[in-house]
Amino acid sequence: MPFNFDTPPDRSHSDSLKWHRYAGRDILPLWVADMDFAAPPPVLSALQQRIEHGVFGYAYHRESLLDAVVSGIARDHHWQIEPEWIVWLPGVVQGFNLACRLAGEPGDGVLTFPPIYPPMLLAPGNHERRLVRSDLILAGGRWEYDWDGLDALLETQSANLLLLCNPHNPVGRVWSREELTRLAWHAEKNDWLICSDDIHCGLVIDPTQRYIPIASLDEAVAQRSITLMAPSKTWNIPALGCAFAVIPNASLRKQYLATGRGLLPDVNVLGLVAAEAAYREGGAWRAALLPYLRSNAQRVHEVINSLPGLSCTDIEATYLAWIDCRGLNQPNPQKYLELHGVGLSDGRDFGMDGFVRLNFGCSRKLLDEALRRISLAALAA
Repeated sequence: MPFNFDTPPDRSHSDSLKWHRYAGRDILPLWVADMDFAAPPPVLSALQQRIEHGVFGYAYHRESLLDAVVSGIARDHHWQIEPEWIVWLPGVVQGFNLACRLAGEPGDGVLTFPPIYPPMLLAPGNHERRLVRSDLILAGGRWEYDWDGLDALLETQSANLLLLCNPHNPVGRVWSREELTRLAWHAEKNDWLICSDDIHCGLVIDPTQRYIPIASLDEAVAQRSITLMAPSKTWNIPALGCAFAVIPNASLRKQYLATGRGLLPDVNVLGLVAAEAAYREGGAWRAALLPYLRSNAQRVHEVINSLPGLSCTDIEATYLAWIDCRGLNQPNPQKYLELHGVGLSDGRDFGMDGFVRLNFGCSRKLLDEALRRISLAALAA
């Protein structure tokens, strides 16, 4: 079945947070991480059928939903999980905040690797934990862990929890088996709980790369892992509020549930319906989406790296480009590009100054116009 990503719905006068930010201004919004594309037809159909039923009482997680999720993860990611490992959540942000609350005591450390999704930088402080940051480094044109820096850091700072992002937002890396194994070795040595935000796992756009859940490495790693997943990014349904944690360790799962009791709402009933349809019937739409995103990523990479003062590494996953603007010599690149008609995310929010994040989950026409404006801005700097 063909899907038309070139002419997505017009969101400019809708309730879209992304488009509302610049309402009435000639600024193209390519910032917050949702795509401009309509949800897959099977998801829309399932939602319409559920709405036609007309009653929206309290719902339970049906066996068919659990089967769709378990089967979908096995099919798409070669990871066999058990239905009882799943803990339903209203979102992955709540998921890693619960992990911070569960791990250690107030004042204990939470390790993560900036630049990273902003709520992950804020989560430790939300629960009186201490952020321990080991910044990623650029090595040979690729973002990598600073292993020497991490070793030195751990000589003076301790942590109880590792907050991982795989694939990584915003740098677009898909962590290799070797990298994950090395992190798992540190976790075993230092007795860390691992919480991995894998929400972009369905959006690997580099065909040479394969997403590997860290919990799938071996049984010992699985027993100390909380893996956060959701259909929201892959099938573009983030506002339906449906996510889940995969926790193989029964004792840890019980503690995790207890930590969230009374704090989190149940998952939206329409989110449950959409999740089942996405995992069960969204494969064809995803298969068409990935090459479209790959083409957009290649276009971003080509244009950005041709401009003075800007650079961008290869994008292995997500629909997000992490752009180095330090060569523009602008004190605030995000504001500078905004003045030239493009609204991007500020790298400072991700823990790294001098960068911006661009969301290319949009039509090629819109992307080309945004890149034209960025080109003019770079040449004028």
